[in-house]
Amino acid sequence: MSLELMVMEQMKDAMKAKDEALLRGLRAIKAEIIKVKTEPGAHGVVTAEGELKLLQKLVKSRKDSLEIYQQQNRPDLATKESEEIAVIEKFLPQQLTENELKEAIGKIIADLGATGPQDMGKVMGAVSKQLAGKADGKTIAAVVKELLSK
Repeated sequence: MSLELMVMEQMKDAMKAKDEALLRGLRAIKAEIIKVKTEPGAHGVVTAEGELKLLQKLVKSRKDSLEIYQQQNRPDLATKESEEIAVIEKFLPQQLTENELKEAIGKIIADLGATGPQDMGKVMGAVSKQLAGKADGKTIAAVVKELLSK
């Protein structure tokens, strides 16, 4: 079942249950899907990879907003952002723990034969493909940098 169909089904349930937080998160996903489908060259279709990127983008923007709201002491807005993050993350693959991430990246570094920081670009390309959606890009970059500098 496509992401759009799953979101539509859950939106119906959220409306019936009058779950405002869930509905707000689902509407954000649906709006982003429509936006991506209507972009030039998309031909009204979103690939599974495109759906994953779309969800990651939504979570990242909300996490950035959440951080700003917390700094500005706006718990009302911060709560809304964290509720939406929780809804969106339900559609993403299970995130790797830090130890699992280090282990996976260590294996990729060994497979590529990377030896130092000069190989960061090569490693990041391979890691991003293999761990797509399973970890945040910023976290991946930090772990790669740490492992390559040893």
